[in-house]
Amino acid sequence: MKTVISVKVDQDIKEQVQEVAAGMGITLSALVNSYFHQVSASRRVELYAPEQMTPKLELLIRDVEKEIAAGKTSQGFTNADDFLADLKR
Repeated sequence: MKTVISVKVDQDIKEQVQEVAAGMGITLSALVNSYFHQVSASRRVELYAPEQMTPKLELLIRDVEKEIAAGKTSQGFTNADDFLADLKR
């Protein structure tokens, strides 16, 4: 027997998830049903929300990428002694 669940979500999130489902060739209902089956079978709820980079972090990454491109970084090290010797130069 099937049942109906009513859930309130932000309109933009619903539309984004519908696009994902459509890209997989399934309906939003099938996607939600599949997720419910997964939770039921695994007895686990896994949520993922990627952290947004701050403007400061983006700037730091850009600076590091410029240093790498300019060859201003050390080579890789296989042991601490070589690393420490490079620091002393």
